[in-house]
Amino acid sequence: MKFLWIALRAVVYMAAFVSFFGLIALSLRGMDAQLGVELPAALRTPGAVLMTAGAALVLFCGLLFVSRGEGTPAPFDPPRKFVAHGPYLWVRNPMQMGALVLLLGFGLWNLSVSIVLFSVVMGAGIHLFVVLVEEPGLAVRFGSDYEEYRASVNRWVPAPPQPNESRP
Repeated sequence: MKFLWIALRAVVYMAAFVSFFGLIALSLRGMDAQLGVELPAALRTPGAVLMTAGAALVLFCGLLFVSRGEGTPAPFDPPRKFVAHGPYLWVRNPMQMGALVLLLGFGLWNLSVSIVLFSVVMGAGIHLFVVLVEEPGLAVRFGSDYEEYRASVNRWVPAPPQPNESRP
């Protein structure tokens, strides 16, 4: 029952985050005419691919948070256990990367320069949040497990995990 409750919370939170940022992105499309830049229709297909890949990565990371971390992706309801599995072995912030790829793909799918620029601004905001809030909080909550992980896994640039490294 506990797992189902955590999973339900995670689904609600993830849907709320996607809806919130999706609505902001859609509201920005009106600025495209003011920017005077039109994206070619050929970018719709890469946009669909990016949205699909980003959404899959976000969902997989959310599933890991629920199943292994006993928490949700929401900063106010985070995993209780340290999660260093799956894509987290390759890069420290795969969920944020997936969200940005999803948002960028959404911009390309909509042929919206404003949404593409919004994804860049969101990337900068996410980076600041990770560095100033999330990483210090993880260090406090998970101590040496997180410090060892942080020393061996890149923040943003994926790299294959070392075969003999042990993960918590």
